[in-house]
Amino acid sequence: MGWRVAAEVRRGMTDSEWSLPAVLDVVTDAAPDREMLVWNDVRRTYAEVRDRTRRLAAFFQKRGLGARRERSELGRWECGQSPVAVLLSNCPEYLEAMIGAYRARAVPFNVNHHYNAREVAALLDQIGAEAVVYHRRLAPLLAASGLGGGAGDGVPGGRLLVDVDDGSGVAPLPGSVPFEAAVAAAADADLDRLPTPSPDDLYLVCTGGTTGRPKGVLWRQADVYVAAMGGFESATASRIGAIAVTGRGGVWFAAPPLMHGAAQWTAFAALVLGATLVLHDDSAPFDARAILTAAERERVSLMSIVGDAYARPLVDELRARPYDLSAFARLATGGATTSAALKHALLDLLPHLTVVDGYGASETGGMAFGSSTKDAETRQFTLSAGGAVLSADRTSFLTPHEPDEVGWTARVGRVPLGYLGDPARTEETFPVIDGVRVTVPGDRARYEPDGSGRIVMLGRDAMVINTGGEKVFVEEVEEALRRHPGILDALVVGRPSERFGEEVVALVQPRPGVVLSPGEVREYAARSVARFKAPRAVLLCDRIGRHPTGKADYTWARQAALAAEPAT
Repeated sequence: MGWRVAAEVRRGMTDSEWSLPAVLDVVTDAAPDREMLVWNDVRRTYAEVRDRTRRLAAFFQKRGLGARRERSELGRWECGQSPVAVLLSNCPEYLEAMIGAYRARAVPFNVNHHYNAREVAALLDQIGAEAVVYHRRLAPLLAASGLGGGAGDGVPGGRLLVDVDDGSGVAPLPGSVPFEAAVAAAADADLDRLPTPSPDDLYLVCTGGTTGRPKGVLWRQADVYVAAMGGFESATASRIGAIAVTGRGGVWFAAPPLMHGAAQWTAFAALVLGATLVLHDDSAPFDARAILTAAERERVSLMSIVGDAYARPLVDELRARPYDLSAFARLATGGATTSAALKHALLDLLPHLTVVDGYGASETGGMAFGSSTKDAETRQFTLSAGGAVLSADRTSFLTPHEPDEVGWTARVGRVPLGYLGDPARTEETFPVIDGVRVTVPGDRARYEPDGSGRIVMLGRDAMVINTGGEKVFVEEVEEALRRHPGILDALVVGRPSERFGEEVVALVQPRPGVVLSPGEVREYAARSVARFKAPRAVLLCDRIGRHPTGKADYTWARQAALAAEPAT
């Protein structure tokens, strides 16, 4: 349980730790001929991917990429490995680029392919990218960011460019090396000289770019394997291999973009079990029919999505035509809220399904989960190993016998090292409490009063509205609004108010053909939340602002809220 973890951490970590390539090698030895990656008409086995990633690693190594300094020589916010930017839509090469970099002891990181040229350039400079793997259609974006030519021979100060042919017909940048040529370039002798990855090698994920400068979160691979990818404490090769050989992992479908950390975790959680991973082609707009057709064809057993932005079109498509989804057992949703109304709709349409709500962050890994079935729904979350609730003043850990205090979600034990290049924010986000290093992502929660140890999630502290001295968690109000049969989507933010300091504002997208008034929206919300929480102003929108990952664009929402009309 979460309140016991601090003492457990003080006793020390397990001696059995793993790098990601080492885990995948055990899985591949157990099931070499099983399909590992499926994308459109591409199908690759575990053995094929191992060979391709080892050859890519040899290519990277010969171009000078790898480990510069060992972890023991570095501060928690420092990276001693060559950063490799991955600027790709979903495809097998995305994961092959990551695994190939890990095998070379370089460290890949995600770049949002919806960024503009200035944002791409800033991120590459911030992280210190020594190489970029990119889809050819994005070559103009890279050129506009200042990467007009590559450094195919690895000259100092240049960036190695590796292009993936996406059929767009766009020419690669000068000096760029085709991905397949890079894989083919390695001789067998080069494979014998590959370094041995370490559990201390880094996993790097960039996050937080929606509200400001992105942050590079640094994890040890041994820690992220357990905290975010379903790995086992005290894992042994025999245990990893025994699970993989059974094939019980099934077929997993990662629908969100791999440039989103949660999708990477879904992908690796599948692979370390020996599952087959299906990838959605996110170079085109979200296509519920294509996703459900693939799920039916591949006999998908688990699919991951991001909140209502994915759930709503899936529900509409399931209502429009039948699919044989008898193998589909679990729908994992995270990164954004999936409303109760849409969960109910999914469970009505697929009664055998279990919907699993995951809670976590790039700074925590998977921290807690809740599940809903046709017969039972819960808004409570069960803490994962290492999960805890801190007191409001962040000085101690709460217990289930203190349900009245609203505290902070936290994780201890398997937590990130810190933020790349930022010692101050590293110390702030990963403080030492009771002698234990803790990560505090900034979300509020309290324990259930029944003493079960389950928690109730209240939302991100930064999204709390203080209106007339009362605190309003926006997710609670959003959930209430999305239950309205005429509301397709909704966000809630605060805006300045002379009377209340801040007032609650709702951005509402009605369903096609539905006419709503601001007053009607406020009155509907007030039926299920306290009246002071109901929106005092409402803006009816043609479309709610969301990022390509499905997460809410609260920067857009705060600006749009200035035009909201009083809900009188």
